[in-house]
Amino acid sequence: MMDFQSKLIKVKYIVITSISLLCIVGVMMLDPIAQDPAYHQFKDQRTLFNISNFWNVISNLFFLLVGIAGLTSLFRSHDFKLINNMKMAYILFFFGVSMVAFGSGYYHLSPNNESLVWDRLPMTFAFMALFSIIIGEFISSRLGKLCLWPLIIFGVFSIVYWNYTENIAEGDLRLYILVQFLPLVLIPIILLLFNSKFTHTSGYWYLLCAYFLAKVFEYYDLILFEKILFFSGHSIKHIIAALGIYFLLRSYKRRELTSG
Repeated sequence: MMDFQSKLIKVKYIVITSISLLCIVGVMMLDPIAQDPAYHQFKDQRTLFNISNFWNVISNLFFLLVGIAGLTSLFRSHDFKLINNMKMAYILFFFGVSMVAFGSGYYHLSPNNESLVWDRLPMTFAFMALFSIIIGEFISSRLGKLCLWPLIIFGVFSIVYWNYTENIAEGDLRLYILVQFLPLVLIPIILLLFNSKFTHTSGYWYLLCAYFLAKVFEYYDLILFEKILFFSGHSIKHIIAALGIYFLLRSYKRRELTSG
């Protein structure tokens, strides 16, 4: 029985490693990808209370609220269970979420490549911290802790590299795409293949669903704004993404350590 369990674990690691390598090689084989200038042309450009692009800016407040709620819970004794030697990852996750409100708000005041750097930095902090948390909770706490800073450093580097290449007119988003794309591929696989140290893991699935739903609203930005809701899909994207984090926080508060 132990031999079977050991072999099964090895197979799971091989699956994760193989998919990671395929994604890395696949993305890096692409030609350099510059930032599309049309990305900055959001449909709702209304100015209210002297704030440009008001709804795209103000909708980021939901990130601040849920980020502060997470940090408050973290520093309350026994408010939710976590991996003690990975507390920094949870702090960085909710801190990054809080800072998204400022980074994304600043970007949407005047959307361009320079301000987009400050939008992407806090998102990357939060995303990489979350990825290390999932590794720690589902695969190995030691591995999760070990991955935290390398993931964050690589995430920040991907933004610095993209910004540098844009400034020399050779824009290359491939590393940043890898930072965004690879965890999105690996996280559901990890959730399916490995057992968590905690109960109530559904919060991660809610967050993934919210992320993909937010992307749908972003894609239909114009249609939603002009024909259906009179609010842009991008503003709604912010709210849905923040709600996904809220549902994750709720699951953190309900969970317990598993008996295994």
